[in-house]
Amino acid sequence: MSIIVKFFVAPDDTSASLALRTGPGRAFESLSFGNFDPEEAVLEWECLLAGGRFEELVEAGEPRIVAGRDNDGCVVFALSPRLSTALADAGHARLRDVAASWSRLRSEDGEAIDTEIAEAIVGDLAALVSSARRQSQGVYCWVA
Repeated sequence: MSIIVKFFVAPDDTSASLALRTGPGRAFESLSFGNFDPEEAVLEWECLLAGGRFEELVEAGEPRIVAGRDNDGCVVFALSPRLSTALADAGHARLRDVAASWSRLRSEDGEAIDTEIAEAIVGDLAALVSSARRQSQGVYCWVA
């Protein structure tokens, strides 16, 4: 399980990869969370919001690693354009439903994520994605 999870806005993969060693810091607009697996979460959110199967996303190489490696400490990965669009286009009620479904999925796997916390994570991320889109930038995640 991840200790630190930071979603952040960056203009491109090269800029985002600079966050690998120390995180996005103040240079990037960001959100900080902890104690959940963000790589698994983004796949689950994409399935819940946009449809599809978890396994298909994994086979397609999602989430796309920008810097680092899963098993070697810190990693930076990009949110898929499909997930970004789905998050930005979803209304508050839809985001709340997705958060509740995600909380149930995590509970079924023995990981307790309170529904209110799940709503805050998904809602705040949707707002960050919307901000990134207004700036013609992408959203990335740094995990330590």
